[in-house]
Formats: sequence, structure tokens, C-alpha cells
Amino acid sequence: MQKPLTLNDIALARSGDKGDKVNIGLFAKDATAFELIRSKVTTTALKRHFELMPWTDIEVHEVRKIMALNIVFSGALPGGGPESLRVDNLAKTMASALLRMQIS
Repeated sequence: MQKPLTLNDIALARSGDKGDKVNIGLFAKDATAFELIRSKVTTTALKRHFELMPWTDIEVHEVRKIMALNIVFSGALPGGGPESLRVDNLAKTMASALLRMQIS
């Protein structure tokens, strides 16, 4: 049985937060991976993967020159970092959560 392909297999990610927004940079390891990421990491797929997050909007922006996507979740940290009830490191763990997304 073959292991399902995840974003972790073909990409790197970094995340952060500002106000109530979470920002994730998703960087493909090569051009083939970038094409796969572009086709699989859609707002619909992200809504499904992060269904428990309290976001109000998701934007996906391509940054072709560096084979990356910039993903912004608005409303993901209600009240911003100082008022958030989340007990993790706010947005810092979101990159790891995204890399677990299956894209088979």
C-alpha cells in the first residue's frame, strides 16, 4: 500500500500572523511540484482541510517567480493575537498543519 502524497512531500511552508489574519507561504521544491500545488491547493481544498478554523475568508495568491503560494486566512484569530482564545503559538503551527494536507 502506497503512502498518500502530502504537501510535505513536495513543498516547504512558513506561517505567521498579524491582527486577525494568518498568512502561510507555501514554497514548491521544484517546477513540477509548483504545478501540482497550483492545481490542488485551492480555496475549496483549503476550506475542507481547515474546516475547524474560525476564518471568514481565504485568499490564495500565486508568486510564480519563486514557485510559491501566499495564502491568507482572514478572521482566523478573532480579536487578533492578544485576544485570541487559541492555546497554540497562534499562526506558527499553521504551516505544519497545511503540510499535512493530502493532495493525491
